[in-house]
Amino acid sequence: MTPLIEVEDLRISFPTAKGSFDAVRGVSFTLGREKLGIVGESGSGKSLTGRALMRLLTPAAQLSAKRLAFDGQDLLQATPRDLRRIRGRRISLVLQDPKYALNPVMTVGEQIGEAFRTHHRVSRAEARAKTLAMLEAVRIRNPVRVHDLYPHEVSGGMGQRIMIAMMLIPEPDLLIADEPTSALDVTVQMQVLAILDDLVTQRGMGLIFISHDLNLVASFCDRILVMYAGRIVEECRASELHAATHPYTRGLLASLPRIEESRAELAVLTRDPAWLTA
Repeated sequence: MTPLIEVEDLRISFPTAKGSFDAVRGVSFTLGREKLGIVGESGSGKSLTGRALMRLLTPAAQLSAKRLAFDGQDLLQATPRDLRRIRGRRISLVLQDPKYALNPVMTVGEQIGEAFRTHHRVSRAEARAKTLAMLEAVRIRNPVRVHDLYPHEVSGGMGQRIMIAMMLIPEPDLLIADEPTSALDVTVQMQVLAILDDLVTQRGMGLIFISHDLNLVASFCDRILVMYAGRIVEECRASELHAATHPYTRGLLASLPRIEESRAELAVLTRDPAWLTA
């Protein structure tokens, strides 16, 4: 069976006054219809890797790879028209903060309906019915009322559910969730993750879940990639994260607070220059 995603030796760099800066360096992985977590510090290349799969990089970015494919289709050779058919319809992206991702002058229903009608030839009445069903699927109470609200009239947790509804209504094969719960409190985080888990499982989709939160990813995903300075330094099953062997991953785990432990200070990660090349 062809994997949904095939990435081999992905590299992304940016020109600077001091020369080229390598932001992603030789990343390789495959993804099936599973939940893949990508973790690491800010600046480690997680989001750039996700955006590269949709070819949504700034024009200044220099992208290369031995292979970058979605469902067997070469994304490096894809035309703008090919990419428009893939983005949203087959690969969707949930961003971190709905305040900046949702259009403030369009109602919730208009935005979700537009995402559906862009990829499916249906009437406005059909799009409205599908939108209401999708709002209900992401566990929004009274979807008829929320349908006519504007983004500033909903809470952060509801805004994130609306974003998920908008990205899932075209029925994509792959969902990339870039820090989708970092702006939410813990209770709402769990609710949003439960919704994602249910929908991804029911639809047999692939999911790339990008996060800083190791515990969250370990409890939610099937596999985990750990990134440092643009490279994947470790890959493991999520259930085996506690047994990770790379010093960087061990350092991240050691720095996490634990309610059952009493420590005067949290461990501070000591970086080894060899991690940049090893």
